[in-house]
Amino acid sequence: MVSWQIFAVASAFFAGLTAIFGKLGVEDLNSNLATLIRTVVIFFVTAAIVTWRREWVWPRGVELRPVLFLLLSGLATGFSWLFYYRALQMAPASLVAPIDKLSVVFAIALALLFLGEPLTPRLAAGGALVVVGVLVLVWPSGA
Repeated sequence: MVSWQIFAVASAFFAGLTAIFGKLGVEDLNSNLATLIRTVVIFFVTAAIVTWRREWVWPRGVELRPVLFLLLSGLATGFSWLFYYRALQMAPASLVAPIDKLSVVFAIALALLFLGEPLTPRLAAGGALVVVGVLVLVWPSGA
């Protein structure tokens, strides 16, 4: 069985590629159209995977609540991508991508607030280090 950490590292790697390919893709293209193109590609790739794995089965007795939260997650993802591509159009990927990773800190704070997850010293330190890392990467050097 593959561990969740492998998937998380793969996600981070592909997110890094997203920044580079996205920056190149929005050079001569409207950022909203670029987001639409990206979304269509994701739709077809995901549909192909679901088809290949024969996962087109709707679970019996599924409640509305999880579906509602998936719809809200989709809206949040869409807004994230729209803002991300616009930022990539306006600034270097090496500055946009680190700020985007503040999503880690937002996720920690939101998980504490809405999911009741505990704030451990390790979690607080890790979140603080992410903030410090972003500041180190994006703060003007004055040079």
